[in-house]
Amino acid sequence: MSFTTDIPAFTLHRGTRPLLVSMPHVGTHLPAKLAERLTPEARTVPDTDWHMDRVYECARELGASILMATHSRYVIDLNRPPDNQNLYPGQDTTGLCPVDTFDKTPIYADGTNGPDDAEVALRRGAVWHPYHNALQEELARLRAEHGTIGLWEAHSIRSMLPRFFEGKLPDFNLGTADGKSCDAGLAAELIAIADAVPNHTAVLNGRFKGGYITRQYGNPAQGVHAVQLEQTQSSYMEEVYPFAYSEAKAAAIQPAIRKMLETMLAFVEAR
Repeated sequence: MSFTTDIPAFTLHRGTRPLLVSMPHVGTHLPAKLAERLTPEARTVPDTDWHMDRVYECARELGASILMATHSRYVIDLNRPPDNQNLYPGQDTTGLCPVDTFDKTPIYADGTNGPDDAEVALRRGAVWHPYHNALQEELARLRAEHGTIGLWEAHSIRSMLPRFFEGKLPDFNLGTADGKSCDAGLAAELIAIADAVPNHTAVLNGRFKGGYITRQYGNPAQGVHAVQLEQTQSSYMEEVYPFAYSEAKAAAIQPAIRKMLETMLAFVEAR
């Protein structure tokens, strides 16, 4: 199978302060030739990190850079290693080029196992590498201008997914690669903010410890403090199609998200 796409792999807003907010799973685009091969359910891209731009509307106001994917994770998952290594050994995960949904229903209508190695390579070249090149270049620009910087990985997920975890997921799932990608003191401040949100729950380095981007680019010794926040979708939207945004729900969590970004900015700007 071949692969081509007709739009860029990302959009980038360059900010003025030492923070990059990365949104690798917000993309919904499926190139036409690929969409033809998918099931009707897969064409609705249900495993998207919906509405992250709205949840994080404060980021631009705060002066952060914002990098957003355009393509669906069903094309290629930008938060997985390019060699498709499992980030959670022994646990079920979706791969670099997923073949099933989070509910384990097949993505491809003809029952095939998805793209062959040649097509995966084409997808990497067209989508994965451009996003990561932009990420690296923006981190380098911010480092050159500011010295110490923050990288915030903005994600969301359905609150109940038996494939990956039992019961309901905590609402705020902060990950710092078990302390390797971010200063411990900053992480403690962030989880305290999340813990203080009324009627919501939070955890640090629980089921989600940070994906490839957090682990690959977070390097406190080199002045890059990376944190992933996996937010339950039930805390700001409806989790069933058509995945409607809820202003009322979002209003309960957005002050905490803003405070966490402000806290990260204060931390890195003091260095």
